[in-house]
Amino acid sequence: MLRFIAQRLGAALVLIVVVSFVAFVLTWFSPGDPALAILGQAASPAALAAKRAELGLDRNVFEAYFAWARHALTGDLGTSWFSNRPVSESIATRLPVTITIAVTAVVLSGVLGAAIGLWAAARRGAVDNAIRPLSVLGYAIPNFIVAILLVTIFAIDLRVLPATGWVDFSADPGGWFRSIILPVAALSLAAVAAVAQQMRNAAIATLQQDYIRTLRGRGLGGASIYLKHVLRNSAPVALTVLSLQFIGLLSGAVVIEYVFGLPGIGALSVGAAVQQDQPVIQGVVVTVVIVVVVVNLLVDLAYTWLNPKVRS
Repeated sequence: MLRFIAQRLGAALVLIVVVSFVAFVLTWFSPGDPALAILGQAASPAALAAKRAELGLDRNVFEAYFAWARHALTGDLGTSWFSNRPVSESIATRLPVTITIAVTAVVLSGVLGAAIGLWAAARRGAVDNAIRPLSVLGYAIPNFIVAILLVTIFAIDLRVLPATGWVDFSADPGGWFRSIILPVAALSLAAVAAVAQQMRNAAIATLQQDYIRTLRGRGLGGASIYLKHVLRNSAPVALTVLSLQFIGLLSGAVVIEYVFGLPGIGALSVGAAVQQDQPVIQGVVVTVVIVVVVVNLLVDLAYTWLNPKVRS
């Protein structure tokens, strides 16, 4: 197991280095002049040159990247060029919002998707025929359309949930729960549909195995078969879909945070991209990659628990 984890961590380290370098190069050579954006159009050539030197824009891209990487290894992701606020501080205040929304959506999607998929595989017939098109429909509708519909129905028409805003859990647990219902629901719809469809297919394939027929022949109850055998053998497929959906949920959170006015990392990254605030962009990219790596590692560990043959 330790060797398995070490291999995954080694691959993750390579991924972080490659992605951070590619992101750094792309932002470095992006159109526009950050010094001009900071000082304004009235700035003199001498002032612009001094500002570029202050920001490190007068160095070559390799020298600048290695300088950034040396500081990043100590936890220093730099300082925003526009707000002069440490990037790590900005991310630390906003990341919990995005992670809360994304993780809650993943957990909800996994539970509902697995339950719906197993139900469709067990019932078949009319239930299965109804669930399949609904799953495709849920997966096809963009989450921002779902968000707008949810706001219109539950916030504007019924006025039972807030349309925008974020409440800290420590300040008001009830208000926090109400503030995440609509964003989580908007993000979860497509993930629930994807997990349900894959879980249904995997469960049907498992139910056709000989050992399932043997268990039934021995008089084992249906609930025990589904929960102990069908669910465990079908779960790896659902985990694969769910891990991919988590990455999509992080990217989808950028739009959802704008729709619901949430102070998450998505809003921070969009603002930094508009301003060409390279330290913030770089810090957000590295943070998101680390989060994705951690989630994938947890999924791999779950694979080894569900199927020990994966370790070899």
